[in-house]
Amino acid sequence: MNDNLNDLRKAAEVHRQARYYAHKFIKPGLKMVEICENIENSVRSLLEAKDNDYTSGLAFPCGCSLNNCAAHYTPNAGDDTVLQYDDVCKIDFGTQINGHIIDSAFTVHFNPTYDNLIKAVKESTYTGIKEAGIDVRLTDIGEAIQEVMESYEVEINGKTYPVKPIRNLCGHNLDQYKIHSTKSVPIVKNGDNTKMEEGEHFAIEVFGSTGKGYVNDDLECSHYIRNNNHVSLRSAKAKSLLNTINKNFNTMAFCRRYLDRLGETKYIMALNNLVENGLVEACPPLCDIHGSYTAQFEHTIVLRPCCKEVVSYGDDY
Repeated sequence: MNDNLNDLRKAAEVHRQARYYAHKFIKPGLKMVEICENIENSVRSLLEAKDNDYTSGLAFPCGCSLNNCAAHYTPNAGDDTVLQYDDVCKIDFGTQINGHIIDSAFTVHFNPTYDNLIKAVKESTYTGIKEAGIDVRLTDIGEAIQEVMESYEVEINGKTYPVKPIRNLCGHNLDQYKIHSTKSVPIVKNGDNTKMEEGEHFAIEVFGSTGKGYVNDDLECSHYIRNNNHVSLRSAKAKSLLNTINKNFNTMAFCRRYLDRLGETKYIMALNNLVENGLVEACPPLCDIHGSYTAQFEHTIVLRPCCKEVVSYGDDY
């Protein structure tokens, strides 16, 4: 536990430094790919991460989901999307040392119109953290988050919208080299009486929306993650790509840009082959209805015998 906790604390400090840098440089007019690559490169530099070595570095690609898109968007090659003044952007990235993961996220906005949306989600996240603890039922955490979230509303262009929890997104517990383990932390009351246990690590992850409060797969996929399945492959290109994935990411999430960075070319068919064979899971962007706005905050906590440690907490959030 002590070694694990030390790794987590070091990874958390890297996350704090990387997002401190992010807060300083993110502004309208930047390409989304610039934002993501600057954050990712700062993490690699701080951790002295090396290719073909997944023992420390990024736990998953930097997400920069915009507006109605809540999660799992990062630019693929050729995506020149530019951040706008009216955008609501979720910055979600992870750091890890020896597979011990810090998963933490925040929302960037410039137009004060969205202040109440951001406040609703941030306060709901803090509520979830306060409620979490050893022997606490997961549904009770979700109920507390939901109550706070639904007490907010936001006015956009003269119309008032209630802020809704995105009910099919949730937090989760974290295991070594595993971003989503066996338990889910709801952000609405869902009747799950499973309890949190001593020694567990959780990502308290909260999403709010001015839309339906429900997301679906949308847009081009960028995020992928290795499954533990074992399947015999016929394609030499797919075998070679799987070897690259295993050496560089193990069971950590990756994106197409990471494959580009490693020198992989013309790999889309091979990647699709791995997905079709169940060796890799595609994780497409998750979006609420067009025209809505979503926000996210997230922290990693550790349930120690004597206390609850919010490992990723910083001066910013």
